[in-house]
Amino acid sequence: MLQATMVRPDLIVLDLGLPDMTGMEVLDHIRDWSKVPIIILTAQDQEQDKVVALDCGADDYVTKPFGMGEFMARMRVALRHIAKTQDEPVLKLVDLIIDLSQRSVELNEVKIKLTPT
Repeated sequence: MLQATMVRPDLIVLDLGLPDMTGMEVLDHIRDWSKVPIIILTAQDQEQDKVVALDCGADDYVTKPFGMGEFMARMRVALRHIAKTQDEPVLKLVDLIIDLSQRSVELNEVKIKLTPT
């Protein structure tokens, strides 16, 4: 999940079975600040799992085993949809503004100098 905040990927392929937290928790955390397309790729094929993931913000849900051609087509669709909306993540908390795409922070309309790290 940390990679998603630092790299700002065009698309995330997320497995629900992760060692440290559930894929649904990761999905929820990412949706708090980003509209990046997320495709769930998992062996869980129950309808209820699909419904919950899609309702929580996943853009697509692919179950294993899958065909690579179909999976690539689903990725192309997700990338086409995001290309039409160029919303950049900006977090506003009272007088604090964090622009993730510009990597800038303002407090009371004053730019805060940030280090590269």
